[in-house]
Amino acid sequence: MTPFSLPPDNVDEAWEIIYSSPLLYKTEILRALLEEEEIPAVVINKMDSAYLSFGEIELYVQRQDVLKAMQVVSKFNESE
Repeated sequence: MTPFSLPPDNVDEAWEIIYSSPLLYKTEILRALLEEEEIPAVVINKMDSAYLSFGEIELYVQRQDVLKAMQVVSKFNESE
């Protein structure tokens, strides 16, 4: 599966945030799980580059995939 990118002009229209964490590795694991389910997902790192303790890493999916993606997120959270 190829990587996905967010078009800058319609992020709000087509994509929704479904998960955020200060830990990049958790967000990347979840992104990989979503892509295994053929759900396009994008990670946006909003961590402060000077102070890595501030900010979140956000995971987005397309609006039509939110329900299916939330099931994957729930299973991921249960396994922690």
